[in-house]
Amino acid sequence: MTTHDRPMLAPLIDPTPPRRLHRPLLASTSAMAALGVFSLCAMAFDDRILLGESVWLKPLKFAVAMALYCGTLAWLMSFPHRGRRLTWWMGVVFAATAVMDVGFIVVQAARGTFSHFNTQHDTVNTIGQWVFTIGVPGLFLANLVIAVTLSWQRITDRPTSLAIRAGLGIAVLGMALAYIMGYSGTQHTTDAAGRPVTLMSGHTFETGRPDVRDGVAGMPLTHWSTVGGDLRIAHFAGLHGIQLLIGAAAVLARLAPAVGWLRPERTRARLIGVLAMGYTGLVAVLLWQGLRRQPVTRPDGETLTAFGLVAALTAAGIAIVHGLNVRARPAEISATVRPGGSTPPMPQ
Repeated sequence: MTTHDRPMLAPLIDPTPPRRLHRPLLASTSAMAALGVFSLCAMAFDDRILLGESVWLKPLKFAVAMALYCGTLAWLMSFPHRGRRLTWWMGVVFAATAVMDVGFIVVQAARGTFSHFNTQHDTVNTIGQWVFTIGVPGLFLANLVIAVTLSWQRITDRPTSLAIRAGLGIAVLGMALAYIMGYSGTQHTTDAAGRPVTLMSGHTFETGRPDVRDGVAGMPLTHWSTVGGDLRIAHFAGLHGIQLLIGAAAVLARLAPAVGWLRPERTRARLIGVLAMGYTGLVAVLLWQGLRRQPVTRPDGETLTAFGLVAALTAAGIAIVHGLNVRARPAEISATVRPGGSTPPMPQ
């Protein structure tokens, strides 16, 4: 049999590696989701209060936030990218420290006392504060390494890649804002059993630094302060900007077949860039408002002007992108959207 007579064999190996979610981060996401359900149930049966809120509200909020963020990171790790081994191990560090930190918050909630800023000298709190000292920087550094590693490469279509890069950068900023809370001043309060507790700091900046600032008057559900500047708002906005930007990229891709000027991938990427800059401006204004000891529910003229300026610049950016697209070549205008918005995998 000659070479030409031999049957052609199909490739035995698929050149596109299967996408696999990061298992440690996925396990952490599941654990946080379970904790959220548990905390909701505990709030129904446990009426103990800390600073005007259920002892189980903080575990609930952290469970929801960490479930969202760990789930997002697990999804990001599934894309083929360079430096995969490094990001995998950083994902392990993030998952482990997230469970460790939130675990201490749960322990303190069960004990009816504070997890953050607590200066009590009992053994459990002393060990827990040491855990925080290691865990919080661990979360920040692991997230920073993942952000830097993924930011210099394109792991999927251009708009989503930009949303990922910008979102991770904003998340790093959001995590860093937590350190500013340490300068809000000492608080003197009591735990759920009425025992005096000194907190080395808090979340709220208020004129005169009264003995108790957190929990004095708060918004429904979130309990963000309505009497002072609460830095948890900017912190929260920074952490979860990545989900909004990725969602925006998905919405633009879905609209592209029906909206002609959104069809070019470059146009959608430019829009994501404009939205990312606008969202960064929003986080900056929220931080500035908090540091000025101003509640988010009572913005003054300066704050409203800043919010309006961010909105106007964002709208102007969108208009400019639209104008650039109208002037683009007809071939670019009629470009079709690739199914699923995917690109060939990166070489390993």
